[in-house]
Amino acid sequence: MGKKIVLFVAAIVAVLAVVGGKWAHDNLTVELPKYTPINNPVWLDQNWTAEQRAWFHHPDQGTQTFGIPYEWFLALEQPELSLAAPGLLSDPQYLDRYGFIPSDANARKPELPIGFAHGGPLRDAKGAPWRNPQTNTDMTGLGLTCAACHTGRFTYRGTTVLIDGGPALTNLGNFQKGVFFSLMYTRDVPFRFGRFADRVLGPGASDEAKSHLREQFEQVWSQVKTVAKADEKVKDQSVEAGYARLDALNHIGNIIFAVDLKNPANYVGYSAPVHFPRIWDAAWFEWVQYNGSIQQPMARNAGEALGVGATLNITGEKDELYTSSVQVKTLFELEQLLAGTAPNADSGFKGLNSPKWDDKKLQNILPPIDRNLAAKGAALYQEICQPCHMPPITDGTFWTSPRWLPPNSAGERYLDLGMIDIKHVGTDPAQAEDMKNRRVATPPSLGITSDEFGLALAPIVEMTVKHWYDAQQPPIPEELRQRMNGYRPNGVRAPLAYKVRPLNGIWATPPYLHNGSVPKNFYLGNREYDPVNVGYRTEEFPGGFAFDTSKRGNGNSGHEFNDPPKKEGVIGRLLSPDERRALVEYLKTL
Repeated sequence: MGKKIVLFVAAIVAVLAVVGGKWAHDNLTVELPKYTPINNPVWLDQNWTAEQRAWFHHPDQGTQTFGIPYEWFLALEQPELSLAAPGLLSDPQYLDRYGFIPSDANARKPELPIGFAHGGPLRDAKGAPWRNPQTNTDMTGLGLTCAACHTGRFTYRGTTVLIDGGPALTNLGNFQKGVFFSLMYTRDVPFRFGRFADRVLGPGASDEAKSHLREQFEQVWSQVKTVAKADEKVKDQSVEAGYARLDALNHIGNIIFAVDLKNPANYVGYSAPVHFPRIWDAAWFEWVQYNGSIQQPMARNAGEALGVGATLNITGEKDELYTSSVQVKTLFELEQLLAGTAPNADSGFKGLNSPKWDDKKLQNILPPIDRNLAAKGAALYQEICQPCHMPPITDGTFWTSPRWLPPNSAGERYLDLGMIDIKHVGTDPAQAEDMKNRRVATPPSLGITSDEFGLALAPIVEMTVKHWYDAQQPPIPEELRQRMNGYRPNGVRAPLAYKVRPLNGIWATPPYLHNGSVPKNFYLGNREYDPVNVGYRTEEFPGGFAFDTSKRGNGNSGHEFNDPPKKEGVIGRLLSPDERRALVEYLKTL
């Protein structure tokens, strides 16, 4: 009888271990794909020098995305629930599993990946220097920069191709979760904080220094938990983004109006994740964002910096308001690098160029374009695509289009791209609708007269930039301010429409997440390119993200070519399979 009881208890313990192990796996770990390390990647000719590319990958925009110093990031361990020491969180090969490309594209070299920026000295919430408790040296910032979301990649038969300005295949949600668990395990798992302290303080640090480091850690942990609780509260309103997507505008709004403003009521769910946009030529668009909502380049870039963790004071005394860590000069330099000088019909766009399928570096990698089939597709493009997406940028009629605005005072012209009503195009409406419908509460001290998200955001960003202009010695002169602002006003709007842009380089911007190009059973995160159908392979794989098209924010309807052509979401006549294949082949030539 006693033996049976022992066996029964052992069975119960085994079951609990299995159940507990599954719960821990589902709730306390980050499931990531395992990728083959990058070897000998190919960078395409996009009109940048190697030096320009290297600078774009790591400029400090003043962001402190993770709320921790650079020195802590190097000392944290991977979010593995184990008493043994796992690898470091900063291991480039590990970060590559989240989609962050190793800086020199060699996953075995310990450098910050593309899109990470090592910043200047950190300040705490009260403005005091944040110092190493043992050495008394300044701790330094760490944050994401443009390249984290705007450097594309794909592999084909063992070769990795990297695309400057293309949409990144990163999973920022998973990485946020990974940093959270890494901090939690450092705090709570035996021996882990000791190892962390040794790396940050150095061997033989005093007990006093270790105690002070623990105090600093608890302050950071409190801030991280506050954001995590806010995310949990709006979880039911949120759509998980997965790879290659982010609800950028709602993220900016949550950071500024809830975190910086210290008003949790302004925190909303991430209901409209969108594919990271390609950014070549975008400097010459009159309006940007998918819904054409932001007009001024400086406001767009400063808003992005604030949204990924640049500090901002909008709750202090009057003379302290709008103090921030945003590096406005760097943002201007980034925009200039992307834009180049004014484009024209003879030379085309002169900044970052779109990639080309027939780039010499791809000749022995991708299969050649079927020119006969592409010629058939060219006629189809002119018939059904060109009225909205404009002629190819290599066509003279592109440069004489009435969508080019008259020259401004600096002699520069911008493209006022077409806007298509969301009911007409029929694609997922979440990004346009949710920006238009969002409301925020602001205190009288800021003098903001509207509770509409866009109209409340615009003056905060404008005053943040103005504060930087005024604080320089001497202050930035008005003429230079206009140039740094891109000679455009701080316009913000929220139309129920989506912007239609030229399609040059479209072949290099997977995944394509609207209309029927997204199958019902679709997985994000696969890096292998399909040169026939154009895009990433979509089958299920370990660690892949299941893309559920039934959820609002993930819809795959609309932008359809079918009969009858006047139905909402049907924008053109029915195309035969052969016509679709010809059109896809032609798009490779753009």
